[in-house]
Amino acid sequence: MARIKPQTLLQQSKKKKGPSRISLTTILTCSLIVALFVFLLHTTYRHWSYRSKLQSENGFSGSETEALHLYAKKPDLPGYAVFSTSKGTIVVELYKESAPEVVDEFIYLCQKNRFSGMLFHHVIKHYSIQVGNSQDLGVAEDWILGGKHHSQPDASLKHDAFLVGTPRGNPKNKGFEIFITTAPIPDLSEKLIIFGRVIKGEHVVQEIEEVDTDEHYRPKSTIKINDITLRMKI
Repeated sequence: MARIKPQTLLQQSKKKKGPSRISLTTILTCSLIVALFVFLLHTTYRHWSYRSKLQSENGFSGSETEALHLYAKKPDLPGYAVFSTSKGTIVVELYKESAPEVVDEFIYLCQKNRFSGMLFHHVIKHYSIQVGNSQDLGVAEDWILGGKHHSQPDASLKHDAFLVGTPRGNPKNKGFEIFITTAPIPDLSEKLIIFGRVIKGEHVVQEIEEVDTDEHYRPKSTIKINDITLRMKI
């Protein structure tokens, strides 16, 4: 067997490379890829979570929920809703920028005539009028239990009257509830998602507020929404 010369062994050892180092650029690139992947997972989760919420709360089928999301992608959404009630007309400007998901849902329900015939089932002076399918007081219950509805409205509060909102974390199978405030409300943003404001027909809101109610704040006479018409301009 031929012997390898020491000089040859030295040259071979020089050719062997040590462990390669991972560059900072490679680490940053991998970190960005992982962050992007996590972001996409989070976005997908929110999308499907919101779809599931719509289906459970409003009884939408899968095709109806998909139609809602397709409708919401249209660039020219209505900016106003005209409530025709048994007491008169109320015009609401929709907050498409600050509450886009709620406005999308509201517009879709209007297109399906889900609000036609709905009753104003609770009226609380110096607080709000409430319309929807539920017969619960909802977020108004804390206000009533605290006895605050008997006091005069506090003009120093930042929230104005005639704002239109729906409860945060609305329980399943309760439908879409609408509150129209009749006075500045403390902690309003913690209770409601405000998606619009009354710009015409404030006197109609006040007339509904003044109706006689029973001890449970239910109107003694029937007051309802006849229909809601959506408009691009007023």
